[in-house]
Amino acid sequence: MSGHSKWHNIQARKGKVDAARGKIFTKLGREIAVAAKGNPNPETNSKLADAIAKAKANNMPNDNIMRSIKKAAGELASTNYEELVYEGYGVSGSALIIQTLTDNKNRTAGDVRAALTKGGGELGSTGCVTYMFAHKGLLVVERSLECTEDYITELAIEAGAEDIITLDDAFEIYTTPATFSTVRKFLEEKNLTFIQAEVMMVPQNKVKLSAENLNKFEKLLERLEDLDDVQNVYHNVELPEENDEF
Repeated sequence: MSGHSKWHNIQARKGKVDAARGKIFTKLGREIAVAAKGNPNPETNSKLADAIAKAKANNMPNDNIMRSIKKAAGELASTNYEELVYEGYGVSGSALIIQTLTDNKNRTAGDVRAALTKGGGELGSTGCVTYMFAHKGLLVVERSLECTEDYITELAIEAGAEDIITLDDAFEIYTTPATFSTVRKFLEEKNLTFIQAEVMMVPQNKVKLSAENLNKFEKLLERLEDLDDVQNVYHNVELPEENDEF
């Protein structure tokens, strides 16, 4: 499959992440610590290895990663974080899946509901939008003189990837959630570096919003992402950088 380039634009959006890098690292660190709880060895704990790969793709320093792993045996040892997923609707019926890690379900549910309401959305029931998404593993490799389409395609097939999409400046390698760790490890052993590495919810189809509604939706996204308990927000809205043609 082929597609137009969007990764340099998405990286521009990640400039907002740079401005809040400390907050992002805190969330990634919590994800690592929770994954490490009970088994701090990424060699035998694939969930931890995947969390570390996601952190590295977000340029989290190794020192931060190691501190997060150590937290699993320290302050988090007595804290029971629970993974909760909320589904809801944004502006113009857009779909949202909100993944959280929390030690207080009532607080998190209230915060998520309030953010949605203020942003013109509403909390939905379990399963109300999940069917609009596919659960996929995604590994993104930047295109270079060494990483050609033929080379990456050959590696992806050998690794057992489900699909590969060729963009102007990157390759999106898709896996099933079950094979994500295996494919990631295979490609890492081939010395590939990822600019994104995570299991995520991918929308089956995207919706376009008017300029006014798009502005409202982006403010809603910011509200949700600013919540301490929120780890990931997935949606089916086509953002401006994805409209660009090259």
